Amino acid sequence: MSSSSPLRVGLRWTGKDLRFVGGTEGGPEIVLESGGKDAPSPTALLLISLAGCMGVDVVDILGKSRVPVQSLEVSVEGDRAPEFPRRFTAIRLVYRLRGPEPEHQARLERAIDLSRDKYCSVLHTLRPDLPLDIRIERV
Repeated sequence: MSSSSPLRVGLRWTGKDLRFVGGTEGGPEIVLESGGKDAPSPTALLLISLAGCMGVDVVDILGKSRVPVQSLEVSVEGDRAPEFPRRFTAIRLVYRLRGPEPEHQARLERAIDLSRDKYCSVLHTLRPDLPLDIRIERV
């Protein structure tokens, strides 16, 4: 079993509506709110975290594989159950990349597979039966 130290974050209510401020201990803070009107909602932040986790993995793996990437954008859509707790019932990711040449397609797909299957801790924290669809688009 690993003896790594726990990740600690804090969150505090601002006293206004359902708006909160939080972040890592001693690190930068972000704003979130329930309605998502002036700041991302907690569920939007979960999707952003998933995109960030998988995006970091893919860029890192491709870099180690010496596959050049000029740009990467990850779009995420999540379907939510109509009843509480309104969990995500399906998630779709679209990777938009510029840089990897067609001859690097297999390495690109392998990087995404490794992120999905092994490395992305955000994804692996979600329910294992959550349907996940991934698409690649070149720009």
